[in-house]
Amino acid sequence: MPIDANFRTRLARGDRLVGSFIKTPTLHATEILGGIGFDFVVVDEEHSPFDRAATDAALFAARATGAAGLVRVPSPAPHHLLSVLDCGAAGVLVPHVASAALAAQVAAACRYRGGKRGYSGSVRAAGYGGGRMWDYIEAADAAATVVAQIEDPEALDEIDAIAATPGIDALFIGRGDLTAAMGAATNDAPPIRDAVERIAGAAKRAGKPVMVFVGGMKEAEWLARIGATAFVYASDQGFMKQAASKALAEMRALA
Repeated sequence: MPIDANFRTRLARGDRLVGSFIKTPTLHATEILGGIGFDFVVVDEEHSPFDRAATDAALFAARATGAAGLVRVPSPAPHHLLSVLDCGAAGVLVPHVASAALAAQVAAACRYRGGKRGYSGSVRAAGYGGGRMWDYIEAADAAATVVAQIEDPEALDEIDAIAATPGIDALFIGRGDLTAAMGAATNDAPPIRDAVERIAGAAKRAGKPVMVFVGGMKEAEWLARIGATAFVYASDQGFMKQAASKALAEMRALA
């Protein structure tokens, strides 16, 4: 059976959701985070060495633990979107959505009815065949969560139109790329804070939720105040490095 629409429903409702990036191309980090209760994970194909087989394994682990498995695809190209949705992803995080026209193309590539998603009934998302095509199509369209990552300064000029695009379920504020592109000193410098508030304002006007990356509670508190409800907290690599650094420091301090 295809995945259900629970994650998309919770995101649209504004539930507080906690996830993390998965950077290591194995299923184990996803299994661990899902097992301890994370609401979702984001498999990072854009900035990590995931191939289709590794993504497939991570999504299998997400489904096994009840966590929603999203994938940050390497580009908005339709074949990248189709690949991970066929593998059973609960949704996609799409980088560099800098125009309303691109947002519309992304939304269309992720849905069958009124869209352009390629059909196969033999994939994991369709239960490996044997079901009724139109039952699967209805379920898949209801479940697919499409998140547009806003990380380019030019996207700010069209932010209301991007947010209002039918089929775009949420906006992800990409502060890192905005900081680099705008030449700001930090990702909370005044120009970045202004951009963040513009994006959050557009999402609110369109009735769309906001997803953000945070490295700690101070950032999370600020971003929650401006309307973020879904938080990608650190990454599997970050958690491992933090815990390992703490353990090493404690052991070095032995008398």
